Amino acid sequence: MRRIMVVIGIAVVAFAVAACGGSSGGGYGGGSTASSSSGKGSVALASTKLGKVLVDGSGRTLYLFEADKGAMSKCDGACASAWPPLTTSGKPTAGAGVVAAKLGTAKRADGTTGVTYDGHPLYTYAGDGAPGQTTGEGLTDYGAPWYALSAAGKTVVG
Repeated sequence: MRRIMVVIGIAVVAFAVAACGGSSGGGYGGGSTASSSSGKGSVALASTKLGKVLVDGSGRTLYLFEADKGAMSKCDGACASAWPPLTTSGKPTAGAGVVAAKLGTAKRADGTTGVTYDGHPLYTYAGDGAPGQTTGEGLTDYGAPWYALSAAGKTVVG
C-alpha cells in the first residue's frame, strides 16, 4: 500500500509541475535538471522523526542513493524527477552542525554541478511534501535503497 501511495504522490507532483509550466527557477520540476536548491547548495542539520539529518536550504531532507559509485550520480532522467539532486552554481555552504570539509561537488551527466557530502551525491525526494518529512527513507526506487544522512555522512536507517 505504501508503494502505491508513493507512486500516486509522484504522479500528483508531476501533474502539478506540468500544470505550472515546469519552472526552471529551482524547485522540483524540469526533468533531469530538476534541483532542490538554486544558486549555492546549502546543507544544514535538522531534527526529524529519524533524528538529526542533513537538509537543504529549504529544510527538505537530503538522501543518498546506494547505487551511486563514489561521487558519480546514477540518478538521471525520471530518477532525477522523483529524486531531485541538490545542485549548486558555486561552492556549497555548510549550516550549523554540518562539517564543511565533508561538502564537495561533482559534475552530473546533465552538465549541472551536484553537491556531495562525505563523497555521496545528495538528493531530495519529491514525495516529501514539507520540510522535515522523511518519506523517502528506505525506499528502493530505481534499483537501490535511499537513506537520509547524519552529520557524520553515515546512513540513518529508520
